[in-house]
Amino acid sequence: MSFSSPRLIEPAERGAWLRLIRTKRIGPHSFWSLLERFDSAVEALAALPDLSMRGGAKNPLTPFSSELAEQEYRQLRALGGSLLTAADTVYPPLLRQINDPPPVLSVMGNTDQLARPAIAMVGARNASTNGARFAGKLAEGLAAENFSIVSGLARGIDAAVHASTVKTGTVAVVAGGVDIIYPREHGDLYRAIVEHSVVIAEMPLGMQPTARHFPHRNRIIAGMSAATVVVEAAHRSGSLITARYAADFSREVCAVPGNPLDPRAEGTNQLLKDGATLVCEAQDILDCLPSIDELHEPAPQQSQPRTLTKLSDDDVRKARDALLKVLSPTPCAIDELYRECQVPARLGAAALVELELGGIVERTAGNMVCRLI
Repeated sequence: MSFSSPRLIEPAERGAWLRLIRTKRIGPHSFWSLLERFDSAVEALAALPDLSMRGGAKNPLTPFSSELAEQEYRQLRALGGSLLTAADTVYPPLLRQINDPPPVLSVMGNTDQLARPAIAMVGARNASTNGARFAGKLAEGLAAENFSIVSGLARGIDAAVHASTVKTGTVAVVAGGVDIIYPREHGDLYRAIVEHSVVIAEMPLGMQPTARHFPHRNRIIAGMSAATVVVEAAHRSGSLITARYAADFSREVCAVPGNPLDPRAEGTNQLLKDGATLVCEAQDILDCLPSIDELHEPAPQQSQPRTLTKLSDDDVRKARDALLKVLSPTPCAIDELYRECQVPARLGAAALVELELGGIVERTAGNMVCRLI
């Protein structure tokens, strides 16, 4: 579930969104499943202790406190930042359209940048001089066509595209808290982006980035962009993860060819072999996209909200028992799990959330799940 178009939510509900997504064992998928089941985050928070006990917890799960949520909000405001929910008008429109988008984003800088059509540009941290120079010129050409350039504030290609578009429109998606500068040598670049463009983060304020955070960051980079352009990437590269997300979201994947003898070209050349658009200039990217006017158009509004049958506790219990009989420590695909158990997806999702809240199962990368106990 997600919001296909902006809508107004009350202040109490906004606070509940932050508390819900900051609660232990709850990620975007669990958040949206709970919101669909209970209609509001306020109701979902109230149900969490009972749901976790049904899911196998020894002690009821304690929701993230309202005091800590208020503290995070006030600290962010004191830094000049703001919190966006997926219901807000200024939330990146293409990001809102993916499955299970981040419910809440922390933002520093000019939020108006998030409404512009965006193109992601990513690549090697140990970029060649020519690769970084070409990426910067390519980004400048796209910015001249009124695109925001999205990247991850990493060394190499990311830094080159941010630096070349910092005053014309760039979005830095960081893996840790929005206030954490990583790598440290990008302090001046970070501050320039906050002043002229925008930095966004999914993680809580003050959180240092770790390896497990970077795929989440890459998902946002691809999700908010009409196309992802890869400039230099090794065979096993985080940039290829971003490209894979873009393909999963049915967005354009583009790559700059490189010397076959250069390890930094292995990933990009493979993308081209797999069907990515070959890029030698900005126009190559523009040619594979809809017109700028189409990209500016807002997502279609729903004529009326969906009406869903309320899930009964007994049906969820039966689905939970069926899933537990099949789950093991070996990760399995969630869709396959539902098929094997002959459980409808919506009912299975509700049961799986209870087991996650109970600490019995864990969701892993690639829409997989495994049993912990």
